[in-house]
Amino acid sequence: MRPFTLNYAVPQRLPAVVTPYHFDASRQLNVLPDGRLAVSDRALLHAAGTTTSTAGSQTHFDD
Repeated sequence: MRPFTLNYAVPQRLPAVVTPYHFDASRQLNVLPDGRLAVSDRALLHAAGTTTSTAGSQTHFDD
């Protein structure tokens, strides 16, 4: 049996996410394209909340 609401639900595509920083393995920190530390960009921190590293454990933050 199919739930009634699924007859009208329309799947939506998730927006593509572009991360404005990357992980620098030599410094073990997230850095911006211009070489500055990602945590030094207040606008980025305000928008993202954190700069969680995707390398290794997901519980480490660059703060």
